[in-house]
Amino acid sequence: MYKIPGHHHISMITKNASQNNHFYKQVLGLRRVKVTVNQDDPSMYHLFYGDKTGSPGTELTFFEIPLVGTTYHGTNAITRIGLLVPSEDSLGYWKARFEEHGVYHGEITTYANRSALKFEDPDGLRLVLLVSNGEKIEHWETWEKSEVPAEHQIQGMGSVEMTVKRLEKMANTLTELFGYTEVSRNDREAIYQSVNGEAFGEIVVKYLDSPSEKPGRGSIHHLAIRVKDDEELRFWDEQVKKRGFQSSGIVDRFYFKSIYFRESNGILFEIATDGPGFIVDGDVEHLGEKLDLPPFLEDRRAEIEAKLSPIEEK
Repeated sequence: MYKIPGHHHISMITKNASQNNHFYKQVLGLRRVKVTVNQDDPSMYHLFYGDKTGSPGTELTFFEIPLVGTTYHGTNAITRIGLLVPSEDSLGYWKARFEEHGVYHGEITTYANRSALKFEDPDGLRLVLLVSNGEKIEHWETWEKSEVPAEHQIQGMGSVEMTVKRLEKMANTLTELFGYTEVSRNDREAIYQSVNGEAFGEIVVKYLDSPSEKPGRGSIHHLAIRVKDDEELRFWDEQVKKRGFQSSGIVDRFYFKSIYFRESNGILFEIATDGPGFIVDGDVEHLGEKLDLPPFLEDRRAEIEAKLSPIEEK
């Protein structure tokens, strides 16, 4: 059986692409690796941030919806994103940086058994920096032009938190379908890892019996988990269907191929291939500098560009 090697990307909703762009590039020091559009609704931006090439496991992606409303937090939702940083010293660096830039944050604490610093982006998206203790995605690459020194740069996604009404249902999906290992459990919370001992494939599942979250600005749309190639994706498509879930079938996103399904609590998962990646239509030096469209949208470029507001570079 194939193993899931970790997270691929995670997708959120932002109200303002220019504000989002400033925060993730200038404040968090990530590289904007792709400016494109939502392929299902090309009237909205789809922005990708990550390491030097936007490699799998480092990608934070955002759909811009200018008229989006407020998020009303609740259950049956993805509720926090962990980002890995190299050391305890890095948390001190980031706390000072957040204070300098007026970023809402907490005190240095622990989260999922790691030293941590919780914070929020301008949309109210809940994030947490986690000390990696040497763990990082093996293909992560330093971004030399980052606003953040190399020794403190974010090294990709860590623990992803999901809050659900039916914890056992989520547990069964992660362990029985995908082969995750349960590493801790109590009445209110359980932690699962796709790679034993590694945060970059970790999911923290919390139990909450409340109304379901109403998504809005700063809410998390879906989590994508990694597979190597088309063959593995076809395998997982069959496994998802065998469990009784409704699969989207394989969707070609040009930069990767995917399937989508909702598990029993209604949380949307994507399963995405590692390749071909973001350099399929651009060179490494100039990633994210212009609007890129997949070939099947290229003949609509003029129409699409006319509906998009320019992203301000602050």
